[in-house]
Amino acid sequence: MNRVGQPPDRSLINCVTIDDVRAASERLRGIAVRTPTVRSPMLEERTGASRVWLKCENLQHINAFKFRGAYNALSQTDAGTGVLAYSSGNHAQAIAKAAAMLGRLAVVVMPSDAPCVKLARTKALLLQAADGSRVVEYDPQTTKREELGEQIAEAQGLEVVPPYDDVRVIAGQGTVALELLEDASEPMDLLLVCLGGGGLLSGCAIVAKALSPDTRVVGVEPTLADDAARSFRSGVLHAVENPQTIADGARTPYMGRFTFPLVMEHVDDIITASEAEIVSATKLAARELKLVVEPTGTLALAGLLGMRERAKGLRIGVVLTGGNVDPAVLAEMLKG
Repeated sequence: MNRVGQPPDRSLINCVTIDDVRAASERLRGIAVRTPTVRSPMLEERTGASRVWLKCENLQHINAFKFRGAYNALSQTDAGTGVLAYSSGNHAQAIAKAAAMLGRLAVVVMPSDAPCVKLARTKALLLQAADGSRVVEYDPQTTKREELGEQIAEAQGLEVVPPYDDVRVIAGQGTVALELLEDASEPMDLLLVCLGGGGLLSGCAIVAKALSPDTRVVGVEPTLADDAARSFRSGVLHAVENPQTIADGARTPYMGRFTFPLVMEHVDDIITASEAEIVSATKLAARELKLVVEPTGTLALAGLLGMRERAKGLRIGVVLTGGNVDPAVLAEMLKG
């Protein structure tokens, strides 16, 4: 249900706990990739931070953190029930990959303007899932994906697994921070996390506040898609419909019923990055870090690069969330 203009439901601030994240970690053990946590001396020199740790979820299955939440959710659904998901790309691929691994039927609703590489890979993965699995494309200018998804799910008896507003998905995404904090082996002063609908940010913040209470957790979203920043400042839910940001994974119109109260309870701040800053971070990742990261995946890095003096002397964790950038798009950025 759309709750734009309403405050968060505070009865849900404990709907996901550190114990849920730990349980998700056990389900994902040996299934998800324990992606590298690496220090970046170059970023430390550039920002003045004493430590910069990068969590490289671009090296996860389907090259994005979304696999964690998708698999955690599907592994807890009834084996005989098919699932439906809606996504611009990474959650779509994650559901398709999890469905293929678990032998489930999955229907994925995707916008017709989704990045070609994400659309193609989702279709290819669904060929390995149960019979009847498929992609349903829609026009985002005329159709709301949630409404279309609910219609299809009701007609075909499918269970909806949303891209971020699901407690099983949130718990799965929280395993990113669980691994990051374990592998860094030292307290962090600041954790920067990319922000779209808030599933990853919620999960990571729950973990950080449970295991390292003094760590400041900050979400980073595009300036053109700043619904979460507005919501965080005002205390009521804001929406930005069809934001035209290059960070396609952050084009979610608003935070969800679960993610909004979790963000308000556990997150310390939300900042934004301009389109130019997102592009610069994507180029820096490729040119200097030698990592292919999609624009959405560099939001936290863009936030770090924009901090300048505020990062000086801090121990900072940065989550790189995905690497599914169209090669032609990346080539144009690098030429520019």
